[in-house]
Amino acid sequence: MTTIVNVTRYHLIDRVSYLALPWCILALAFVADIAILLAAATSATPHPVGGVASIFVFVFAAGLLSATRTMPFGLALGVSRRSYYLGTVLLAVILAAADGLALTVLQAVERSTGGWGINMHFFQVPYILSGPWYLTWLTSSVVLALMFVYGIWFGLVFQRWSLIGLGAFAGVQVIALTAGALAVTWADAWAGVGHFFTTLSAAGLTGVLAALAIGLAAAGLAMIRRATV
Repeated sequence: MTTIVNVTRYHLIDRVSYLALPWCILALAFVADIAILLAAATSATPHPVGGVASIFVFVFAAGLLSATRTMPFGLALGVSRRSYYLGTVLLAVILAAADGLALTVLQAVERSTGGWGINMHFFQVPYILSGPWYLTWLTSSVVLALMFVYGIWFGLVFQRWSLIGLGAFAGVQVIALTAGALAVTWADAWAGVGHFFTTLSAAGLTGVLAALAIGLAAAGLAMIRRATV
């Protein structure tokens, strides 16, 4: 357990990438969305914006880098692949809980200020992050952890099969999503898909995402054993 905690601390030597940059990117997206709404000069109705997605995308990138940039040196120090992976996942959980709490606090400020005075819903994402504070914390933490672990998977694929394998890995997912969308379109079942997601509660969606994150994390433990450095 000590080794796993030390791996987590080892990652945090680069505090800028894990602690500062995600929030810098989010701040830039926040300012950009405010500027757009002020230019539009419309504040009578709530305006959901998508800038908060930037922190989730950056967390995905941080997960990818943790399996490519820092893993070779970590293993060179004598850390086992298993300990390195579990320490990295522990980092993902800790950062997700902390960042999720920060997003929850900012959402509360947004509600109390009437959307920052311009009715902007930056931290209030319809259906996903729009419930009570504890559900917002749980959901945002789960999604952040999922994105980090998903990024680790991309990094492990790159370590194992290099750029060609990474391209194939991403391509297979794009093809699968495209095929699924085409199948739903041909079956004229988009109404059913929409009904499923509208009847599924936010807590239910969070549960599904949590199960996916746990599954990816467990499978990644087997994947890292074959990763080359």
